Amino acid sequence: MRIPKFIFKIPLLLIFLFGLPSLADTPKTVFFPYQEKVFFQGNTLVAQDLILGKESLDQKRIKIFAIVTGYSSTEEETDETPFVTASGKSVQDGIVANNFFPFGTKIKIPELFGEKIFVVEDRMKKDKSKFHFDVWFDEKEKAKIFGINFTWIEIVE
Repeated sequence: MRIPKFIFKIPLLLIFLFGLPSLADTPKTVFFPYQEKVFFQGNTLVAQDLILGKESLDQKRIKIFAIVTGYSSTEEETDETPFVTASGKSVQDGIVANNFFPFGTKIKIPELFGEKIFVVEDRMKKDKSKFHFDVWFDEKEKAKIFGINFTWIEIVE
């Protein structure tokens, strides 16, 4: 007997709704492989180059554990301009929304999309965590099927 896919997503959703929100805003719970070199300074993500003794934004090594969902260009999910991103660009395949990383930040979501590169060009509601990424889909049904995923995000540049 095949178990429906949504049965596995419901417990994860409950864990997220009731267990993670308090952790998401605590810098100590950020899951970076270089914890001693990468930290938050206010709202800025900083990577410290210990060899050179200076601070730099070395995003090539950064991986974060994040919530990844899908959205589409519908009025229920966006503002009054559903086909224009917050950065002013037209929606297209490869666009993601995130409230923390600057526009133009390139990311990969390897567990879900392999080596495909996404670009942060949109924003979400202000109540969303900085560790929440929303992938744009051309159809609402595709976004619904994509669902809620918990996975690693690689910051490319």
